[in-house]
Amino acid sequence: MPEARDRYLTLDLALRVGEILLSSGAGAADVTATMLSLTHHLGLRNCDVDVTFTSLRVSYQSDPDEPALLQVRQVRHRDIDYDDLTRVDALVNALLADAIDRDEARARIARIVSTGHALPRWASTLAVGVSGAAIGVLLGGDLPMLAIAFLAAMGIDVLKWRMSRRRLPDFYQQVAGGLLATLVAAVTTAAFPSVFPQPSLVITASVIMLLAGVSFMGAIQDALTGFYITGSARILEALLATAGIIAGVSGGLTVARMLGLDMGFVQPGAAGGFEYVPFMMFGGGLAAAAFALSCYAPWRSLLPIGFIAATAVGVYQTVLIQEIGRTWAASAAALLVGLVAYAASGRFRVPPLVIVVPAILPMLPGLSIYRGLSLIGAEQGDSAEGIVAMVTAASIAIALASGVILGEYAAQPLRREARRLERRLSGPRLVGPLRARAPRPARIQDAEAPPPNT
Repeated sequence: MPEARDRYLTLDLALRVGEILLSSGAGAADVTATMLSLTHHLGLRNCDVDVTFTSLRVSYQSDPDEPALLQVRQVRHRDIDYDDLTRVDALVNALLADAIDRDEARARIARIVSTGHALPRWASTLAVGVSGAAIGVLLGGDLPMLAIAFLAAMGIDVLKWRMSRRRLPDFYQQVAGGLLATLVAAVTTAAFPSVFPQPSLVITASVIMLLAGVSFMGAIQDALTGFYITGSARILEALLATAGIIAGVSGGLTVARMLGLDMGFVQPGAAGGFEYVPFMMFGGGLAAAAFALSCYAPWRSLLPIGFIAATAVGVYQTVLIQEIGRTWAASAAALLVGLVAYAASGRFRVPPLVIVVPAILPMLPGLSIYRGLSLIGAEQGDSAEGIVAMVTAASIAIALASGVILGEYAAQPLRREARRLERRLSGPRLVGPLRARAPRPARIQDAEAPPPNT
């Protein structure tokens, strides 16, 4: 019985760690590898781990003649908290390095789960508002438009939070968010037509903020790494969430047309040439850092997230101005994010997921989605062009996720080679060879020779 209890405690620890990772948006491959590393390090060899979208299962059989030990844990609540994710990642590393034992790890993970968020709720909502206003800077809006985008983003966040407290599905939360953003833009345009000449910018900024909560990254990673069941479930969830945004925005546009309001197309002022790229980089970096703060990312990670996002926006806009295409521009920027985020995560002691997801926020295809809806719903619009815009939005989302994952694949061997070179050249080398050679083994005839004086 004591041995069986010990094994159950090990399996329970692996399940608790996997639950936090999966609910925070980690891929099934990462969750499986982490759980297997924990069980193997704690003495349970050849465990079987099965990760799906809503459940985790781990089993262990010490002998073919004995029944297998099996534990299952359901993942029903998904609340992204990058501070908890970072602390769990540090806990796993400490346990694998034998800095703590299993009992200490269980106590720490219990404290992580029971402790609330690092920031109060109002601070997270304020950060969402700042991120929405920064997206407005990215799109080239003026000060009144930034103020409305700030208020609309906070209103959407509060509305989604209250709906989630009532256990309403994410689809209806996305519908309500898109509808609220469109109605806010329509009301402000009707009340102050001369002050808000481009209400579509508010809708586009809100669409990008709604897309930020969609788990494109985990869905594409699961599909690419062979977890097809989990990947299919996550892709379906992402499609439903995006469909909710489309339904909400299209409903708001219909109401605006019934009231005789022309929302117009988005013509960002920051897309005119290279002279606008610095403004877009500033807006993209601020939006990414503020969104990371709204997801309770550690403070030490905000500066690198903002810098990486700003650099990615610069690459994206530079490629886009050359008229190469939005999809290829998104791929190039996402590849850069994946390459840099892997190195930055080790230096700032956060998982790469904490850097990657906020860094691609400024490049999410909110502009293409709104333009497609506007063209499809307009009385004299081009439906074919609208459908092309929606397909472009889907291709941009796939390009961002796959580009980041490819960057991570490329960064891992590069980092290993850099570490080998650093170990080879580290230390004082003012004299002597750069590479120490191992002493040659003694010859047989010298075995009886006396040892040298020390």
